[in-house]
Amino acid sequence: MRMKKTIGFFGLLISIFSSTLVAQTPPFYNDIQKFKSKDSAGMPPKNAIVFTGSSSFTRWTDVQDRFPGYTIINRGFGGSSLPDVIRYVDDVVIKYQPKQVVIYCGENDAAGDSAVTADTITNRFKTLFGMIRSKLPRASIAFVSMKPSPSRARVKPVVVKANSMIKEFLKKQKNTAYIDIFPKMLNAANQPIPELFVSDSLHMTEKGYDIWQVAIKPYLKK
Repeated sequence: MRMKKTIGFFGLLISIFSSTLVAQTPPFYNDIQKFKSKDSAGMPPKNAIVFTGSSSFTRWTDVQDRFPGYTIINRGFGGSSLPDVIRYVDDVVIKYQPKQVVIYCGENDAAGDSAVTADTITNRFKTLFGMIRSKLPRASIAFVSMKPSPSRARVKPVVVKANSMIKEFLKKQKNTAYIDIFPKMLNAANQPIPELFVSDSLHMTEKGYDIWQVAIKPYLKK
């Protein structure tokens, strides 16, 4: 009887410990582990270009093919917001020692919490920028403006203002670029072009990525 109680007690401890580990696992942990696994199979070269941020980069699966002559390391992880990229900046940016970092992030920040303002997003971006600049002082840093997703029309004012504030911030920084894709995705009525988006009215079709390709290429570093 005592043995059964002891086994039961240890079983309970193991269950509690396992539950605690699950509860303490940070968001996107599995995504980062996949990146690490990929790196262990073949570490990308230094002085490449890192694309990082949210799902618009994650889903850009042919990004390398679209920019021949450049070495692109795509480290976007879908659903991420700026605090997530900040949390994993060493894993998705710094470790690669890139010559350039291209960031698309902030849209999930605006959509995920009604308390998030343009100032919030801009300050988060400044934090990320500062972390990258302090550890990679020679790297160029580019920000791709947040896009006009139809499904997120309610946060359009926040997105527009945050884009403007980040643009003004980058104007005062050396070796940076602000890549404005927002107006390129609007029609004559100043509304998002429907065929640039898939059925969820959030993620992009190939036509959307065609626009991004043309907009981004002039800013990439050889």
